Amino acid sequence: MMNAPTVPVSDDELHAFVDGQLDDERLAAVLQWLQAHPDAATRVAQWQTQRQQLRRLARSLPMSKSPPILAERVLRSAGRARRRAGWQQTAAAGLLLAIGVGAGHWCGAAGPAHQPLAASPAFVRDAVLAHAVFVPEKRHPVEVAAADQAHLVQWLSKRLGVPLKAPLLEDRGYRLLGGRLLPGEDKPRAQFMYENGEGRRITLYVTVFSTADAPGETSFRSLRDGERESFYWVEDRFGYALSGELSASDLQLVAREVHAQLTR
Repeated sequence: MMNAPTVPVSDDELHAFVDGQLDDERLAAVLQWLQAHPDAATRVAQWQTQRQQLRRLARSLPMSKSPPILAERVLRSAGRARRRAGWQQTAAAGLLLAIGVGAGHWCGAAGPAHQPLAASPAFVRDAVLAHAVFVPEKRHPVEVAAADQAHLVQWLSKRLGVPLKAPLLEDRGYRLLGGRLLPGEDKPRAQFMYENGEGRRITLYVTVFSTADAPGETSFRSLRDGERESFYWVEDRFGYALSGELSASDLQLVAREVHAQLTR
């Protein structure tokens, strides 16, 4: 496990982390600190859930119940935020599409270039946080164990509203531990966790976009945060993020197998 940063992380920075307001350098330090402080990581995950619930509640309230001047300012601010988010998403999509070769998913032998975590899609940042929170867990790393795999897949499929698969990675040295349901922006997300004979764990995070909000398919993209590597991609209405404390080449081999099974 990585050493925690020498500079303490304040609650203000943790709130900024949840709100996506940290620069890339500090974002990496906060993630490293959260990995070394599981209690704080759990608290941050709870804040993130509350934030998503509040945003869903806010969208359900009619603007007519707000004072006109406040409603006008909120709408103006929301418009600026959407324009900023749209520019960032367009830039990220351009980068993702620019590196696609071959079948449109895999890059050359050197693998995809690393992308800063702050520039990655929101679901990828959620996946990295979920990995950091639950991988260190000893007693409760998953909600439903692999011994009840059929129920696990059926349950997560029902909650996400689409049929899901739990890839089998024994040939790569990883057995399925189980999975859990996680909160998402508009829909729940799923996390599958795997472990090898050395106790090293990897997670596959799955999000399902609505038909209206589904981004275009992307080639694989990778990011590195300290010792943690993540590969992510979007296909059909699904967003996937595979994370683990592995080298890029080792995790890419696992990601190839995951992709092959998901598209088989």
